[in-house]
Amino acid sequence: MHRFANPTRFLAIARPASAWLLAVGLVLTAAGVAGGLFLTPPDYIQGETVRIMYIHVPAAWLGMAGWSGIAVASLMQIVWRHPLAGIAARACAVPGALFAAICLATGSIWGRPTWGTWWEWDGRLTSMLLMFFLYLGYIALASAERERGPDGRIAAIFGLVGAVNLPIIHFSVQWWRTLHQGESISLSGSTIDNSLLWPLPFTMLGFSCLFGAVVLMRMRAELAEAKLEARLKRALAE
Repeated sequence: MHRFANPTRFLAIARPASAWLLAVGLVLTAAGVAGGLFLTPPDYIQGETVRIMYIHVPAAWLGMAGWSGIAVASLMQIVWRHPLAGIAARACAVPGALFAAICLATGSIWGRPTWGTWWEWDGRLTSMLLMFFLYLGYIALASAERERGPDGRIAAIFGLVGAVNLPIIHFSVQWWRTLHQGESISLSGSTIDNSLLWPLPFTMLGFSCLFGAVVLMRMRAELAEAKLEARLKRALAE
């Protein structure tokens, strides 16, 4: 992993990777959304509203995956002091918060005709809302800490502590009686009929590629900003 600690080496890989991830993500997402909207039948119970699944499920996955990325990068920053770890964690925060917000919004829209209510303080919904607020707190803390210096250890500790919420989100439907349905997809199989399921891998992988592209582009932008600041400081010192 320390092979990529050199920003020049990292950028040599990140530039083409972000372009490829963006292109592949757009194609897969478009294919999955089009298939989900026009080629799958309505659900026999939920009707046409089931089509929200193709956005809601990837958004929920990436809302959690974004904080997982923050936690892993924070651990690398604290333990191994990887020079790009803090940048990677900050780069994951904004797209992670965006997908968490999309998850909450689409879940609310889906819940209205299904449950008869826009919101319910159930375990899964409440823990996901907490995750969104954790994102906002991390973004604010990391921004304030970055202005004071490059260390960012407090934000890294916050990133690790916030990861406690991830298993709560995942197991909430098992730990508490909840309005939210249980797991429809697991390692043992899926309860969703194949006629409805097949576009979901396209949107899952497509949105994941888009997430990766945004993270890499944000890292590249922060490295470029740091390089520009260093040049300005050298120019002012001369």
